[in-house]
Amino acid sequence: MSDERYLTFALGKGRLANKTLELFEEIGITCEEMKDKNSRKLIFVNEELKLRFFLAKGPDVPTYVEYGAADIGVVGRDTILEENRNVYEVLDLGFGKCRMCVCGPASAKELLQHHERIRVASKYPGIAKDYFYNKKHQTVDIIKLNGSVELGPLVELSDVIVDIVETGSTLRENGLEVLEEICPLSARMIVNPVSMQMQTERIKTLINQIRRKLSETAGQ
Repeated sequence: MSDERYLTFALGKGRLANKTLELFEEIGITCEEMKDKNSRKLIFVNEELKLRFFLAKGPDVPTYVEYGAADIGVVGRDTILEENRNVYEVLDLGFGKCRMCVCGPASAKELLQHHERIRVASKYPGIAKDYFYNKKHQTVDIIKLNGSVELGPLVELSDVIVDIVETGSTLRENGLEVLEEICPLSARMIVNPVSMQMQTERIKTLINQIRRKLSETAGQ
């Protein structure tokens, strides 16, 4: 293996990275360096397997993969849809499950049914625009927010919001509800198109190993 170049992974920071590394360990891919919580290193290496790992903010992962700084990335599908980068989505890892939804007060249901021009607040303006313009054919004004988007309807900034819903408890506590589901979400593996051509065997072997492990786990 000494002649092979490194295969580089960009992992979305936080729970996603932790779950991914757990999964990798189950198929024999470890990176001891990453277990040192006090480490200031930015890039972690498994010399034996010729693998490199680095952690990145979710929205940056598809960028690293598109430009070839990473061969493979693991990130939520919401980020893949929002960033819309030139990458291959190759595998649904099955964890981090949630939904992208249109939410708001019950009274806003009517506005969605009658295709009125409404204001939509979201951290995901790309996803919101695609849904309303291309799927619902409804003209909307989209307002990008970075914080608690649930505030949008509460302070009359927007009629509805487009956001990720896991349990829906925050919505309920604030008198909001899911009005329409846009799509299911979970962690996905993405690959750089050039890497897929140049490192086909290594990447396909890895994908197949992970797919088998996911099948085993699902069957237990």
